[in-house]
Amino acid sequence: MTLDAAVANPSDGTSASGSSFYAAMRILPREQREAMFQIYSFCRQVDDIADSEGPRPERLAAIQRWRDDIDALYQGHPPARLQDYVASVRHFGLKREDFLAIIDGMEMDIPQDIRAPDLATLDLYCDRVASAVGRLSVRVFGLGENDGILLAHHLGRALQLTNILRDIDEDASIGRLYLPLEGLLHAGITSNDPLKVVAEPALPKVCAPLVERARSHFEKADEVMNRNSRRVVRAPRIMSKYYRAILELLVERGFALPRPAVRLNKMAKFAIILRYAFI
Repeated sequence: MTLDAAVANPSDGTSASGSSFYAAMRILPREQREAMFQIYSFCRQVDDIADSEGPRPERLAAIQRWRDDIDALYQGHPPARLQDYVASVRHFGLKREDFLAIIDGMEMDIPQDIRAPDLATLDLYCDRVASAVGRLSVRVFGLGENDGILLAHHLGRALQLTNILRDIDEDASIGRLYLPLEGLLHAGITSNDPLKVVAEPALPKVCAPLVERARSHFEKADEVMNRNSRRVVRAPRIMSKYYRAILELLVERGFALPRPAVRLNKMAKFAIILRYAFI
């Protein structure tokens, strides 16, 4: 599952119009807002293929058609579903390799469900499904190249690790387990069966290092945003504050059973918008 910022999770009530993504992006000028919703739409459609219940060969074929369509877009003959992207690609300098990285990330869940990846594979997954979205987004926001790439790296990983920690039970219900193998083994968990792992009493020991890793990425993302114009980083700042709040609610709740769903309430969301949207 990708980060909410780009492919909002319908089970969390975050279709585009009801998401933290929407709240953060609606403050942007029209051209930027339209480009971000194009990125959103692309990610959502590719994510839907990965998360569908269709036969795996059919999903692989569908994901390849998206790869072909992105190639066609950058070769100057975009398919109908990408016609509107031409102006955004040209105006904001969106990179073909970032769109393809997102496709590659979604595809990682198709041949077989991800279960207990090693840390290197988990980081690659986070880079593809989250930081690659960030690399497209920072170009739209107008960050400089070096800080833009750095912000995408850290904020993308922070958001995705928060998603993984939030969605442990939901992912297990569809046969997926994004918790790293090294963490499981360190906690004495040898199974990679998602439903068995999420019932393990030692699960909090697996989650604790991921919490600290996510916090570290949030802090490094803040360092990048703090040295850039506040107006340029308004949208990513809102996303960061939303997700940091969710992470801390997860920590407060804990990772032992039972694990009630964690959501940011409307007042907390409004307070973040009020503080960061109009600077």
